[in-house]
Amino acid sequence: MSKYKRGFSIIMNVYDQAPELEANLPQFLTQDYEPGFEVIVVNEMSTDNTDDVLKLLKQDYPNLYTTFLPKPNRLAIHKKHALNIGAKAAKNEWLIFASINKVPAANDILTAINEVLDDDAALTLGYIDKKGIRLQPFYTIDEASGHIRKTERKLQNVKHRNTRTNYMWGRYDFIIIPKSNLLELLKFYEHVIHKGELLGIRLGILWHNLIHHASTTLLVTT
Repeated sequence: MSKYKRGFSIIMNVYDQAPELEANLPQFLTQDYEPGFEVIVVNEMSTDNTDDVLKLLKQDYPNLYTTFLPKPNRLAIHKKHALNIGAKAAKNEWLIFASINKVPAANDILTAINEVLDDDAALTLGYIDKKGIRLQPFYTIDEASGHIRKTERKLQNVKHRNTRTNYMWGRYDFIIIPKSNLLELLKFYEHVIHKGELLGIRLGILWHNLIHHASTTLLVTT
């Protein structure tokens, strides 16, 4: 597929995040990207007014689509199921798993990503910082397994840490992946990791990123 004709589906799962949706979702929906894109929000049966906020936003943004995770269990592997539901609803081959708490650094981020995205990468991790975004490609899903397993294991514990160190420790903000690789990725979500194994994963990620730092792509925005 030509890099100039990629269609992106941005997918995010939310639970009781009405204020974040109201404040941040328009920044995803108003990306300046000519080939077109869609945003799919998977509502994990929120108990606040998330559904009302989404209904109002859908009136103004035709590229917003919503679905929901039925019979949620907050102790089960809910995020894996939510993202799988969102991916099944996606019309495009390229998926971006994003967080409503991490807004795009500019309105041309999709265009910048499209220009440099490597079609040979099995998945690409994205990091948001003050200068823009950093993209880190992996050429097999297994190469990124430590990043995925560690971060998705307890994502809430790293949400407010210093973004300057996020890249070195593999605390990514979004994932870009072709739909064909989705099932291989999702198998790493919510894995049980023992303390000794977690330490090894952390050190392995740090060592990998110290070596490969120069191979990442930093997209600087203004």
